Amino acid sequence: MTSKFADRSVLARDIIIKPVVSEKSYSLLDQNTYTFVVHPDTNKIQIREAVEEIFDVKVLSVNTINRQGKRKRTRYGVGKRKDTKRAIVTVDPNPGDGKKGRIELFGGPVS
Repeated sequence: MTSKFADRSVLARDIIIKPVVSEKSYSLLDQNTYTFVVHPDTNKIQIREAVEEIFDVKVLSVNTINRQGKRKRTRYGVGKRKDTKRAIVTVDPNPGDGKKGRIELFGGPVS
């Protein structure tokens, strides 16, 4: 089975699905760390390139987490939420080169 991300010619917007809005992700904003839900077939290099392209920042590191979907009961039987992959991206606060030091999408603390 081949991945559609194997050829690396996909758009950055297909890799980054959405930002994660939670207490823990907002507490990481002080450290210039942002959390995104990403496509399950992507790797860290593709995530780094996508974030740098979309938000015009310099990425220092990318950590990924594969999360299993929760099992849920309904009145019709047992189901399962889909599995997700999350990326925790650390951004350089002083990048130079005309790049931004933080991602404005999240708001966060003003330095």
